[in-house]
Amino acid sequence: MLISREIEKQVLERSRKYPVVSITGPRQSGKTTLAQTLFPDHAYVSLERPDYREQAHEDPNRFLRAFSDGVILDEVQRVPDLFSYIQVIVDAERKPGQFILTGSQNFLLLQQISQSLAGRIAIFRLPPFSFNEIQSSQYTHKTLDTYLFTGSYPPVYDREYEPYPWYMDYIQTYIERDVRTIRNVTDLALFQKFLGLCAGRTGQLLNLNSLAGDCGITHNTARDWMSVLEASYLVFRLQPYHKNFNKRIVKQPKLYFYDSGLLCALLGLHSSNQLAQHYLRGSIFETFVVSELVKARWLRGLTGYGYFWRDRHGHEVDYLIENTPNMIPVEIKSGETVSSSMFDGLQYWSRLSETPPDKGYLVYGGNEKQQRKHGRVVGWSAMSEVLKPA
Repeated sequence: MLISREIEKQVLERSRKYPVVSITGPRQSGKTTLAQTLFPDHAYVSLERPDYREQAHEDPNRFLRAFSDGVILDEVQRVPDLFSYIQVIVDAERKPGQFILTGSQNFLLLQQISQSLAGRIAIFRLPPFSFNEIQSSQYTHKTLDTYLFTGSYPPVYDREYEPYPWYMDYIQTYIERDVRTIRNVTDLALFQKFLGLCAGRTGQLLNLNSLAGDCGITHNTARDWMSVLEASYLVFRLQPYHKNFNKRIVKQPKLYFYDSGLLCALLGLHSSNQLAQHYLRGSIFETFVVSELVKARWLRGLTGYGYFWRDRHGHEVDYLIENTPNMIPVEIKSGETVSSSMFDGLQYWSRLSETPPDKGYLVYGGNEKQQRKHGRVVGWSAMSEVLKPA
C-alpha cells in the first residue's frame, strides 16, 4: 500500500504552469515513486544507469528530444550538461510539465538550476514520510519510542525492513556512493566517525571547533563535511532568531537530523526498548518534533527551516513558527508528565515579546491535550495540531 504524500496537489498544480518541475530530497525518500505516480504518461529515465548516462553525455540534445511527450529524469545532477539543453528546449516549446527532474544531492542539483533554469522551474523538497502521512496510513505507531526508532523512510514501511539494519546499510551505501561525488573525501572511515559524532550532538548548539577536535580533523574539513551532510539531506542547521529584544542572544545554530530512525541507528540503538533510558532520548524527541515542523513549513511553500531563540542567560524557546503577525513559540519536552517548569520558556518569551501567553505550544511525550494559561499542551500523537497552525 502506497502512503499518499501531502505535497501531491501542489506538484500537480505547479506542473500545469511550469515547464520543469524539480523534486529533491534524500535517497529513498520516495521521489521516484511520487514522480511516477503523478506523471504516469511520462517516460522514466534513471541517470544512475551507465548506458543512459553515456547517451546523455555524448549527445544531450538528441537524448532529450527523444522524450517529446514528457520525461522523468532521475538523479539528473549526474549529467550537469543537460540543464542548458533543457533550458533551450523549454524556451522554444513552452510546454508545461515537460520535464520532471529528481535528485538526491541538493547542492549539485540546485546549483545547476540556479545557473540554467531560474524562472522556468518549480522546486519541491520531498523529505521522508511526515508524521501526518504515517498517522493517516495503516502504519500508524502506538508508542512514541516505536515511532522514534522506526523513523520515516519509506522502505522501512512499504517493504517492511527492520529499521536498524536498513539504516546502517543506508549509511554505508550513502558514504560509498554519494560522499565522493560531492566532495573529495578520501578517508571514508573518518567521515563515518564524523557522522556519528554529529549524531551525538543532535539538538545541541553546533561548535565546529569542538566537533573537529573530537574527530581529529581541521575546522575547515569539519565545515566542508558538514556541508556534505546538509547537501545530502541528512542534517540541517536551525538558526537563532535574531531579534534580540535588547538581550544578548546566542548566535550559534543548532544541529538536527531530518530523521529520528537514522539518528537512532547512528547512536547504536538496535531496538525501541533501548530508547527508554537512553541519555539522548530528550534530544531524539526534540529532533523528531523540529524535523516535523520543518516538513510542515516546506509544505506551506516556505523556504528555510524556521528558528529557535536562546539568550546568554539560558532562556530558550525550542522552535518559532513564523505566523503573521507574531511568532508562535513551541517548547518540546520528552517527559510524559506535564509540570509547571515545562512552561518556563513559553512564559519568558511571552513577557519578552509581549504576545498572548496562551498562543504557544508545549509538545510533550505524553498523550493528553490541555489548554493552560501559559500555552496549549499537545501530546506527541496529536502533533498534527501544531503542524498546521492557524
